[in-house]
Amino acid sequence: MTDQKKLKISTSILKEINDLLLDPKSQVVKNFFRVVGKYGTPQQINQKARSSGKLSNLIKKLKKVEPSYVKDLEWLMGERDRRAFVNVDDYRWSILGPKAKNLKFKDDLAVILEISALQYFPWLIAEARQAITRRELMPGRFIQVRNMKEQEEDGDLLAILAAMKIIGASLVETLDTKGTDGSNVHLGGPATITGYFGGIGQPNDHALNWLDEFLYYYTNYGVCEVLNINPGTILLGYLLYKIGVDINFKISVFMGNDNPYAAMWTLIGAKLFSRPDGSVPLIGFNWSNSINNETMEITAQVRKKFDLEHIVRFEHHIVEAYKSIVRQPYDRRDELMEVAKKVANISAKHEGGEVAVEKKREHQSDILDYFMAKKDVDAKKLMPALEQNYLDKHHSVNITAKALTKHGLSFVAAKALHY
Repeated sequence: MTDQKKLKISTSILKEINDLLLDPKSQVVKNFFRVVGKYGTPQQINQKARSSGKLSNLIKKLKKVEPSYVKDLEWLMGERDRRAFVNVDDYRWSILGPKAKNLKFKDDLAVILEISALQYFPWLIAEARQAITRRELMPGRFIQVRNMKEQEEDGDLLAILAAMKIIGASLVETLDTKGTDGSNVHLGGPATITGYFGGIGQPNDHALNWLDEFLYYYTNYGVCEVLNINPGTILLGYLLYKIGVDINFKISVFMGNDNPYAAMWTLIGAKLFSRPDGSVPLIGFNWSNSINNETMEITAQVRKKFDLEHIVRFEHHIVEAYKSIVRQPYDRRDELMEVAKKVANISAKHEGGEVAVEKKREHQSDILDYFMAKKDVDAKKLMPALEQNYLDKHHSVNITAKALTKHGLSFVAAKALHY
């Protein structure tokens, strides 16, 4: 029988790692601190972010960029304050009737309702109006995959950041520094798909550019959580948090966490660079679309052993974009109902509509639409179709919430809207 004790990591090995990290001549570490130093000390960086991310300051900036969005935010605040959105008890009653009153829901295993991707602020307002009218739930977690500079200029970045604070939901932004920005010379569209074999990629100095971009949006807008797609930028995120900068990130599906050992390595990295209080910047990671429930259950044991169960969420695609990412039909809702009874801190991600609905759409949801510039969307007159695709995803979110409720399971919707 193999001796399991041989797997123990020697303290001398850990010393070598520390020696590298603490060596003042270490170029890889010096380059990291050079970028961070542009923005100040960790304390100064956090202070800038806290100030920039205040709702009042976001709205103040927005008034100069897109005043009409301020009116929409004021409407959203008003609807929140008058409790126009359905509360959780009433929502459950609408599905279960009197049975809901005595049913004990599993709040410790609550599933976060997640939608991707919220590309434009007006979509959120359309979603909120529909939710009020139809007594639906707003998601508790939003993902955005849109050019950062573009949305910085037109006000959508400011408006969406402010809206998240108003409705009590979390938001993940996707930075522009990644292989699809031209830095990965092997990528040129579907014809060069083999360039993806190493991930989207952030080659050479682009990892440091990513760090620079993250700190820019963190200090100027309070963007504290972004998508992470590359082992190098994941390590930079760990280092940034370790020295005291209060950022978070989630790891993309493109990283390919598709088995318990890949996920174990991800969690080992997080634990290795955790702060003395045990906290880590890794707020969650997307599983590959190919995983099964057993993989999540086994990895949940690792996560719990590292005391990260309530920090690192498992983000799992329930439905996917109809085109350009997976074979259809793709629907993991029934599997979610089973694993959610056993595994805590799962996020149910909805990146497409129901297959039956998608089939009828003239323009079906397409993952490649995420990378389309707004001017091209407008030129092709696609905005109404893309908004409909988004509302179809919202519809899928609510079908999942209904299924969870019928199974006696809890969900996390926008906390400030759904009491």
